Amino acid sequence: MGLFIYVSLFSIIAYTFGFAVSLWKGKQKMSAVAVLFLTLCIIILPFFSIL
Repeated sequence: MGLFIYVSLFSIIAYTFGFAVSLWKGKQKMSAVAVLFLTLCIIILPFFSIL
């Protein structure tokens, strides 16, 4: 079950990061920065829920 959670988390992070890159290439840099911040929150927040 733990492996499934980590694979799911990684796929969500990869998809969100890819979306940020596509926004950056489309000259929407402010939106890309916001999505990158969201990606960082997705990475960091699960560790706070464990504690």
